[in-house]
Amino acid sequence: MKKSLFSCSLLLIACIFSTTVNAQTNIQKAQRDINSISFTDDKGSSHSFTSEEYDSVRVLTEINTGVKVYIEDEYSYDFIAHDLNIEEPADDTNGNANRNSRSPYYNPAKKMWKLEWPHIKENSSQSWLLKVSDGMDSYSVEWDNSKIANRFTCYQMYDPIYNWNVSRTDDFQEDSELPAATRSRLSDYSGSGFSRGHLCPAADRRYSTAMVKQTCLLSNMQPQYQNHNGGQWATLEGYVRNWAQNYDTLYVVKAATIDDVKIDGVTQTGLRTEKCNNRLLVPKYFYMALLGYKKASNTYTAVGIWTYHFSNSESQRPVEYMSIDALEERTGIDFFCNLPDDIENAVEATYTSSDW
Repeated sequence: MKKSLFSCSLLLIACIFSTTVNAQTNIQKAQRDINSISFTDDKGSSHSFTSEEYDSVRVLTEINTGVKVYIEDEYSYDFIAHDLNIEEPADDTNGNANRNSRSPYYNPAKKMWKLEWPHIKENSSQSWLLKVSDGMDSYSVEWDNSKIANRFTCYQMYDPIYNWNVSRTDDFQEDSELPAATRSRLSDYSGSGFSRGHLCPAADRRYSTAMVKQTCLLSNMQPQYQNHNGGQWATLEGYVRNWAQNYDTLYVVKAATIDDVKIDGVTQTGLRTEKCNNRLLVPKYFYMALLGYKKASNTYTAVGIWTYHFSNSESQRPVEYMSIDALEERTGIDFFCNLPDDIENAVEATYTSSDW
């Protein structure tokens, strides 16, 4: 599990994982890898490590720059670093042709290289948000300013970030990181008959009060009928928390349809006819894309989950489980694009029901 790697409360800037010699290439490609790191410590001594020598490296910043080097997950070295030099691998077109770093809108400060990120929508109407708390990345958002809507929220579930240390307290707020004219507002929901439906739920971030509060930003919401929000969707959220216990890391994308969708080869609207207080789009479907990673076997497994957003006067429809490829066909979104292509193609082609 990741517990030993996340015991430090400093801000995580980069984390690179590898295990055995046989698994090292895939792990390093799947994560944000580096070839080597070199620096001078606060005593004036020089240090250099290559990817063959460490299990993982973390670069941390608060007052100073710190480097923590883990050796075979058994012990680590800590340094205060100066003259830091990180060598990244050459761009490998054959290894990952569709990763986010190839987009002209790529922003490394938002950590779009992480595995939970879908491929970003490449136009100037999008805003990308990264919420950080307690030294950990809590969740990320792609926001469509032209539609005043969340396109997706993505995040990771691992020990300790999913631990329940605090109670849930609701403190819904507008997200000041978004332009005032194109953010959702508290008034959009007031008296609308719609719930403020979390995508990254507060229950997934009860590690700290600060994390819970971040999940209550309206950029992490979609208008939901309460029958769906508190029923079928809430049940699925609970399943995700249970499934997270089975993996070292569970990579999560949660979203709702704000564009057209393609179901059984037929293109149709992804929206309900009504709007939330005549301003916010109301999605017709909510869905999840999940990618589980087990370090011991160095394996990934994935599933797509699809729900109809039924109104308070409608009956619910069965939840649909499908491959990621099938979910991509419906949504037009490229999930888990930062995986190496060979892994991505294999894991997205099918799903194993016994894993979920």
